[in-house]
Amino acid sequence: MSRRLFIDGAWVEPAGGAYEVIDPANEEIVGWAPEASPEQVRSACAAAREAFGPWSRTAPEERAAILSRAADVIAGHLEPYTELARAETGATTVTARRMQVGVAAARFRRYARVEPAEWPIVPQINEAGPMGRAGVMGALAVRQPVGVVTCVTSYNNPWANTAGKVAPALAMGNTVVVKPAPQDPLSVYRMAEALETAGVPRGVVNVVSGRSAGVGEAAVESADVDMVSFTGSTAVGQRIAEVCGRSMKRQLMELGGKGAAVVFDDADLASAVAGIGTTFSFYSGQICTAPTRVLAQRGVYDRLVERLAAYAGRLKVGDPRERDTVVGPLISAAHRDRVESYVELGRKEGAVVVAGGERPALDTGFHVAPTLLADCTNDMRVAREEIFGPVVVVVPFEDEDEGVALANDSDYGLVDYVWSGDVARAFRVARRLRAGGVGVNTVGRNMEAPFGGFKRSGVGRDVGSYALHAYSEVQAIVWPG
Repeated sequence: MSRRLFIDGAWVEPAGGAYEVIDPANEEIVGWAPEASPEQVRSACAAAREAFGPWSRTAPEERAAILSRAADVIAGHLEPYTELARAETGATTVTARRMQVGVAAARFRRYARVEPAEWPIVPQINEAGPMGRAGVMGALAVRQPVGVVTCVTSYNNPWANTAGKVAPALAMGNTVVVKPAPQDPLSVYRMAEALETAGVPRGVVNVVSGRSAGVGEAAVESADVDMVSFTGSTAVGQRIAEVCGRSMKRQLMELGGKGAAVVFDDADLASAVAGIGTTFSFYSGQICTAPTRVLAQRGVYDRLVERLAAYAGRLKVGDPRERDTVVGPLISAAHRDRVESYVELGRKEGAVVVAGGERPALDTGFHVAPTLLADCTNDMRVAREEIFGPVVVVVPFEDEDEGVALANDSDYGLVDYVWSGDVARAFRVARRLRAGGVGVNTVGRNMEAPFGGFKRSGVGRDVGSYALHAYSEVQAIVWPG
């Protein structure tokens, strides 16, 4: 079924044929993905519109039961789904199992938990006037589904990212049209199969893929679509936002990042190095939350650079199927070339390459060695632009105010980090950072905490209960008490 689209509850032959999906680790064909036509995308949107009325009126408990069954199906196919995710994305087997397929199952299970969709407002006493007699006005705030949601998902995590959109959207009573990233859409079709097996009604979930820009454009522009949820680059997000603005479509945008890791002199260096080092190992740096821009206080700068370089040098780069591989490939040859061009740009800008910087001597795969660029300044392009690879830049600073100023001197504001032995200072600095999230002495996440960005890193918040708000409209109902 990999060669077919999923539209209105049926597996449909694609008008544009099929294209190869390539394993970035060995450059072999994983499978064939369907290429939809714009007309087929519009049909998917129309099917979602037709299904919206009945689905939105379905009892929340019934919707939750379907999500729960989908979670069971995904968990029951953990190993084959893991193998597919590894082959499509180049993630290591452990990452594919735990952070992709495992997280997807957990997200469906999370939104199978029914939460109240209405809450009372404190009554208001009104004086007599033009609006009527004196009285007490009661009110109720009610979450209503937005309608049809186009979900445009990212290539770095087709399981968890897609589940993070589809599950809360369905839980709220929306219907969805999913447009997966062209590099690795096969996993998303497996998710559609899981939902079909779980009993999702026809038209509620639709999946359309393609390499042509026209596929995504049709899914965003359709008059049947009420909201677009997008994860990807800021440049593409801006174009989508322009289209949404013309028809006032709702938006949820999780865009780029250039996470600052502010490391003070009193920091636990082992913790800081391990946290920053996830940029090298976690999806090979292809993640918007990575602490890619290290701001090191002068007293710890040399030791931190030395330890980060040693850490990067110890990581095995290679086949993600091998148990001891830590750093897998990038998603494509084109992206590898882009990341390597940034390393060369860093050299030209005056940065010192203290680790990596060369292509690993491997026969196949789109690999880049973990690379550390030291002696950077915050005005260098390598310190300002999202590289999206296993590349970390280090910038020195003198005192707290300068560290905060450098961290905030960025177009992005998704997730920043602070390492300090002085917890009071760490939290004080965290509140001064212009970022949607701040990790204090950790790169860990709380999966109920709101997630989203300041500035050009996005619009809106999701995760936990915040995702239910993101995929809903709030309606006020008022009556005389």
